[in-house]
Amino acid sequence: MKEIKNHLLLLLSLAVMSAVSCKRNDGYNEPLSTDKTKPGVVTNVSVTDYNGGSNISYKLPNSNNVLYVLAKYQIRDGVSRETKASYFLDTLNVDGFAKAQEYKVQLYTVSRSNVMSDPVTVSVHPKTPVYTLVSNTAAIESDFGGVHITALNKLKKGVGIIVTKYDSLTKKMLILDQHYTNTDTIDYSIRGMSTAKRNFGVYVTDKYGNISDTLKQAVSPLFEEILDKGLFSPYKLTSDTEIGYGWELPNLWDGHTDGSSAGWHTQPGNKPPFVCSFNVGKTYKLSRFVLWERPDDDGGGNKYAFGHGNPRYFTMWGSNVASPKDAKLPVSSPVGTKVGDWINLGNFTYPNPPSGLSPDNHNAADNAFVLAGVNFNFSLNTPPVHFIRIGVAQSWENGDIAHIMEVSLYGSPE
Repeated sequence: MKEIKNHLLLLLSLAVMSAVSCKRNDGYNEPLSTDKTKPGVVTNVSVTDYNGGSNISYKLPNSNNVLYVLAKYQIRDGVSRETKASYFLDTLNVDGFAKAQEYKVQLYTVSRSNVMSDPVTVSVHPKTPVYTLVSNTAAIESDFGGVHITALNKLKKGVGIIVTKYDSLTKKMLILDQHYTNTDTIDYSIRGMSTAKRNFGVYVTDKYGNISDTLKQAVSPLFEEILDKGLFSPYKLTSDTEIGYGWELPNLWDGHTDGSSAGWHTQPGNKPPFVCSFNVGKTYKLSRFVLWERPDDDGGGNKYAFGHGNPRYFTMWGSNVASPKDAKLPVSSPVGTKVGDWINLGNFTYPNPPSGLSPDNHNAADNAFVLAGVNFNFSLNTPPVHFIRIGVAQSWENGDIAHIMEVSLYGSPE
């Protein structure tokens, strides 16, 4: 029952977050006329098909008593839908079809007295639905502490990615994660698992309740641990940005994330990239990191989240050389770029306020998001490193300083 409830909740979210053509139904419930004459039918019908649906154009009968056009159809066996279009329109949209095949649509004109015309049967041939297109590109791979899910959503339509995992107690595949997205590239990880091999599955759904076939894969998550911050130490290089306000580099791994104490802070008057360098104590193949930016209300009632010197665009650099030499880092570069002994491990963008508000008008929930820390993933082919440099390309206010409260790194020791 829990699995069913979770799935229904996801479908509800998809329906709420998507525009539904049947919204035009509003306002047609009460008869507006006493004329019981059966209205004429639509003529000159033409169809334009698209992925998962069709637009049907027509000519209305010459009558002042027609209120709307009604389409009745099935999107899959046993599931019917209705769509209405006002008499002001000459096109009606039918969507939610489960497959790329022929479907029959019954078109009716409906009078102001709620009298329906005779039906006009139209054949539509919707193209492959988006949820199927996305499912056809889905993949499951091993990742540090879990699995990595990828897929393409070129049409940027709302879909739900459902990941399942075999449960040894129930002997069933249970829902592990539900992920709603309308982005063109689906690329995320689910973590917190042991390295034991187990069966995973992924399928795709949409707001109409259509469900794809399940991609099944036996996967062994890769080992991951949090790097021991007790082994971290500053690795001062000449091109590092000067420290400001006494916010020394070791504050970056002292465990204080809420703004109640100092973090790493650069001296005003510098230009990007704002850089710091440190030794993590061992060689690691890094998997991800969590970054805490400076939050609001850090003791003075000030607002810093999504502003001030908090990084908006930044790069993580690494080196596995015994004593890497100094090198002036570029403001921006492709991942994998080598500058002296240092290699670009990833370019990152801090997300916008989850509320959708502007950065300078964020709310308490947005600040809570900052306080919780934000997770960023490294690529699976990231090389092992012993030293880290952070280069802030631009802060939220695009000024002459940068500051970070805390960083936690994860990976596998080499």
